[in-house]
Amino acid sequence: MDRYLVISSDGHAGPRPEVYRDYLDPQYRAEFDVQHAARMAALEQAGEMLEMRQETIRWGRDKAHGLAGAWDSDRRNEILDADGVAAEILFVDGLTESNSPPFGGDLGLQPVGVVPELQWAGARAHNRWMAEFVAQCPLRRFGLASVTPYWGVDEAVKEVRWARANGLRGIMLPHMMTGQDPYHHPKYEPLWSVCEELGMVIHFHSGAAPMQEYFGAALFGPQAGAEPPVPLPGALGIYVTEVAWWLTRPLVFMIWGGVFERHPQLKVAITEGSTIWVPELLALMDQRFGDHHFSAKLGTGYKQHLRLKPSEYFRRNVRVGSSAMSRREAEMRHQIGLQTIMWGSDYPHPEGTWPLTRQMMVEVFRGLPEAETEAMLGGNAADFYGFDRAALAPIAARIGPERSLFAAA
Repeated sequence: MDRYLVISSDGHAGPRPEVYRDYLDPQYRAEFDVQHAARMAALEQAGEMLEMRQETIRWGRDKAHGLAGAWDSDRRNEILDADGVAAEILFVDGLTESNSPPFGGDLGLQPVGVVPELQWAGARAHNRWMAEFVAQCPLRRFGLASVTPYWGVDEAVKEVRWARANGLRGIMLPHMMTGQDPYHHPKYEPLWSVCEELGMVIHFHSGAAPMQEYFGAALFGPQAGAEPPVPLPGALGIYVTEVAWWLTRPLVFMIWGGVFERHPQLKVAITEGSTIWVPELLALMDQRFGDHHFSAKLGTGYKQHLRLKPSEYFRRNVRVGSSAMSRREAEMRHQIGLQTIMWGSDYPHPEGTWPLTRQMMVEVFRGLPEAETEAMLGGNAADFYGFDRAALAPIAARIGPERSLFAAA
C-alpha cells in the first residue's frame, strides 16, 4: 500500500455539557441543574483571568465546524478523513474543560474537592455517552471508560465489566493520588485482575496536577474567584515542565509494586506527556534495581518480588501515546524504544495537530525509514490495541498520508 495506516493514540470526545444531564441517573439531575450554571460561569471567569484559557478561546473562534466532531459522529469521520487518520483511541473531555462531564468526572478524575458519589455519577454519564458514540463507528473508535477506583474498588470492577460489555475496550484511571492509597496498594488487585482478564487497556492521561501551587488559590483554590489573582511569573512554564512527572508516577508505583510481575498480560498506556522522559526514567529505575553498592544499606527486600528489571516490565507491558509528536522524539526513537511510541493527534484540542495534521506528520517523520515511520504512525497502536488491520486497510488506502510525501527532501 502506498499510504500509511495512521492510528491516533489520543483523541477526545464528549457531548455539549448540557447533554450530560440526559445520561445521568435521574436522582442526580437536580444537582446537575444547580451546579451546571455555576460551572459555566466559573469557566467564563477563568477565561478572563487565565491566559491559557484565553488562547484556547481565540484558537477556536473560526473552527466551529471541525470542533463539532467532538460529539457529531459524521463530522468526526469527516475530520479524521481529512487528517489521514484511520482510527483512534478516545478519551473524555471533547473540547477541554468546556464540555467535560459534571461533578469532577472529567479527564483528571481528581480525588480532591469532589463528592465521591457525584463523581461516579459524572463518570458513568460519560461512559454511557461514549458507548453510544463508539457504537456508531466501532471499527475506527477505541473508546475508554472513565473509572475512579478511589471510592471503592468493587465499584470500579463493576464499571470495567459494564464498559467491556457495552463496547468500550479500555479504561482511564486518575493519575493524581492525592490523599488516596497509591497504586502499589494490594487493594487494587481485583482491578488489575479484571482488566487483565478482559483485555481492557489501562490509560493515564496528562493534565491533572496541583494547579493551586502553579497558578494560585485565587484561580484554583477552594475559594477560587473570591479575590483577584496574584500574578505568578512562570506559572505556566512550571506546569508544563512538571505535568509529565505527575502523569508517570502511577507507572513507577505499578512497576516497583510488582503489578506487572503478577499480571504479565496487563497493558498500560501513558498518554500526552511526550516520550522524551522514557530513557532517563528507565535508566534510573534499572540503576536503582541493579546497583548493589547503592542498595547495600537498603537490603534487597524492596526488589526481591521482581524477576525482571523495571525496564523489562516497561517494554513488555507499557506503551506511550505521543500527542502532537515532536521531531526530536522521532530522532530519539531508538533511545525511547521504537515499539514504545504511538503517535497521536489530540483532536480536537488546541495543543494537538488538527487542522494541520498531515503537514505536521510529514515534518516529524520526513526522511525516516518507512518501516519505522509505519510503526510509530499506526503499527505499534494496531498491535498494542488489537485493531483489525485488514478491516482498516481500505480506509487507509483511501485517506492515509502518501508514503512518497515523507521522502527526504
